[in-house]
Amino acid sequence: MNWLRCGLMSLVAMLCAFAPPAWAQNHIRASLVAESAEPAPGNAITIAILMQPEPGWHGYWQNPGDAGLSAQLHWALPNGVTVSAPRYPVPERLVIADLMNHVFNTEHALLATLTVPGNLAKGTRLPLRLSIDRLACTDKICVPEHDDLALDLTVGDGTIAAADRARFDAWRTKLPRPLGSIAHFEIEGPAIRIGIPYPASRPATDPWFFSTSENVLNYAAPQKVSRVGDMLVIETSKALFGFASPKTLEGVVALGKGEGLTVSAVPGTVEKGSSDAGLLALVLALGGAILGGLILNIMPCVFPVISLKAISLARAGSIDEGEAKREALAYAAGVIATCLALGGGLLALRAGGTQVGWAFQLQDPRVILFLTLLASAITLSLMGLLHLRSYGGGDALASKGGMTGAFWTGVLAAFVATPCTGPFMAAALGAALVLPVPAALAIFAGLGLGLALPFLGLGFVPALRRMVPKPGAWMATFQRFLAIPMALTVVALLWLLWRQTGPTGLYIGIAGSVLVGLVGWIGGRRRPLGVVALTGFAAVSAGAAYAMPFLFTLAPAHTAVMGAEPFSEGRLTTLRKANTPVFLYFTADWCLTCKVNEKAAIDRAETKAAFEKAGVTVMVGDWTNGDPEITRFLEAHGRSGVPLYLWYAKGNAEPVELPQVLTTGTLTALVN
Repeated sequence: MNWLRCGLMSLVAMLCAFAPPAWAQNHIRASLVAESAEPAPGNAITIAILMQPEPGWHGYWQNPGDAGLSAQLHWALPNGVTVSAPRYPVPERLVIADLMNHVFNTEHALLATLTVPGNLAKGTRLPLRLSIDRLACTDKICVPEHDDLALDLTVGDGTIAAADRARFDAWRTKLPRPLGSIAHFEIEGPAIRIGIPYPASRPATDPWFFSTSENVLNYAAPQKVSRVGDMLVIETSKALFGFASPKTLEGVVALGKGEGLTVSAVPGTVEKGSSDAGLLALVLALGGAILGGLILNIMPCVFPVISLKAISLARAGSIDEGEAKREALAYAAGVIATCLALGGGLLALRAGGTQVGWAFQLQDPRVILFLTLLASAITLSLMGLLHLRSYGGGDALASKGGMTGAFWTGVLAAFVATPCTGPFMAAALGAALVLPVPAALAIFAGLGLGLALPFLGLGFVPALRRMVPKPGAWMATFQRFLAIPMALTVVALLWLLWRQTGPTGLYIGIAGSVLVGLVGWIGGRRRPLGVVALTGFAAVSAGAAYAMPFLFTLAPAHTAVMGAEPFSEGRLTTLRKANTPVFLYFTADWCLTCKVNEKAAIDRAETKAAFEKAGVTVMVGDWTNGDPEITRFLEAHGRSGVPLYLWYAKGNAEPVELPQVLTTGTLTALVN
């Protein structure tokens, strides 16, 4: 559709040329904004061309697609001042009359780098002028628009106000990040396959490849996306007219939530993604989830709940076949609903950009505290020291008969099982994080089904129920035996609380467990139904959870490779002033080159020994989610992406940039 765009461009130029100065009110408001009003001589600053469409109107990306027109920029700058081509945010798709448009429906900023000559004196005025021609459209009409923008700067010390820094940082986060690895494309008949290196562990929501190379892709054609190991394969069609076989294919792959990666692909072999292989992978992952859930039943925190409920279901003569099946189904519903809720929450958080995994709720110490108090109450009840109705006299929580009790027992069993990851689960849950949402939820449901299988067997197979001993005096001994694994669970949770919060959190957990025991013991003696105990448990849990944030700060997260400190410019400056040698590297989870270097060269015993001997501080900048401070630092060093490896030796003010492919020899030679 290049001919259509050429016609539109000519039409816009003609209309703008003959239009009166105030020919119409623009539907996209444009303005010119500088990050610093006083750029320093010899330095560069960022300039934003801010576009603010009216509701219902849209502007166009650098490659507008089948129709439309990108903004045509014409600068008038002082002598010696230069400006780069603008960088665009990740666009959106809009299909009108079978034509694919690459658009922006809301406020967006095009960012350019303005460089000031070093020979200018402070106080020199810098008048910037920008003429913009563009097309503003709705889904029904398009109108040409023109703006003449002016911005006057003054050469100064390069100071950036905090508000301006925050504003520009927000715009930078919308820019696609460089992939950092070489992609490939392969043309086969009318089809084009693009293989993009992208770890299988990283999520991608509805990926779409926006090509900046013109006359290569049929923009409106469907794009089939599949995974082949650590490769994201996008298959689509060639351009219908004027196809040009490119030496490189440039573009942006959108990953959802406004995130994207810039891609430069060269010709090469790209393995086809197979729907059969995808189905097989789903079946294998689902089988692993069911098997992994089945194994969870023998975990210390789950086994006591399951055992006592199973014995309750097997009580002879007090339950008919229909009731046994109904309780089994209700229990399974509770387990599966909880697994789906946790899995759905996990997927939602990851889609929002939060990097979390299974048992993500355990990252919150308040959840750990709640589980600690709950496990403590169950342990004391099993030991006979806490008389709760739910566990009294050898009957488990499940002794509350009927479907309601069975359902909530399933909820409890699934919730307390989430800290555990048994065999087969890791691969299954890892697959769930890269599959489409319906398939991922099926895997989480499979995990719940596996966890519920033993109880379903007891409910639907009378022979299995007859194999379970009838309740009797032996239950008191068995109940105390079950207190052992539950007590071990309390110890494990207290250890986790200590790891997350330090000694103060541990003391809160121990004190809370003691209070739960005292309140439950008193309530159990005075109120047979345990209303006081239940109220006390809720009060202690709520009070402790409320107090925790005021009593401690979270313990630092686990350090990265070689105990690396997280990057900050302030900390780097402090280390340099102390004449401390620093190895600084920038990485991202989606950068395969970065991960290979970490495994093959950085995280090696010989590298660690050499750095420790020389007193080297290792710092890491994680750019996975586009940290603005890291973005600025990379730009200041003339880089637009990762990896970047810098070596600050003793006595050297400027760093040495290391190759993008590292070896242990390269790193150890720095200190030898």
